[in-house]
Amino acid sequence: MSKFDEAIDKYSAEVKRLNLDISHDFLVSVAKSLGPSIYNANSELVSSTSQDELGTVRKNFLIGKLGLKEDPELDQAIKEVIEKLGSANRKKYRTLFYALLIKRFNKEALYI
Repeated sequence: MSKFDEAIDKYSAEVKRLNLDISHDFLVSVAKSLGPSIYNANSELVSSTSQDELGTVRKNFLIGKLGLKEDPELDQAIKEVIEKLGSANRKKYRTLFYALLIKRFNKEALYI
């Protein structure tokens, strides 16, 4: 099994455990878009307690990748995703975090 397949298996198990509405194909597409970052223990996760990290998600992903405008709704969406993944959950995988944000803003077409 490849490292990519191992990562997808891990993310799929988390999707099932948390009962998230993320299809396997969409999960694979989002993971591929993240490139080698999914293989690094540090970059694979989003630190929801770091304002710098959340600012990077807002600026580089929501605004940069998804093309959204700066708006307080972006911070609200990030908070919603943190709640869905579990605020006490220390394993907030970037792939799942981003997949939920993509769905929240109806940008799935960018990842099909």
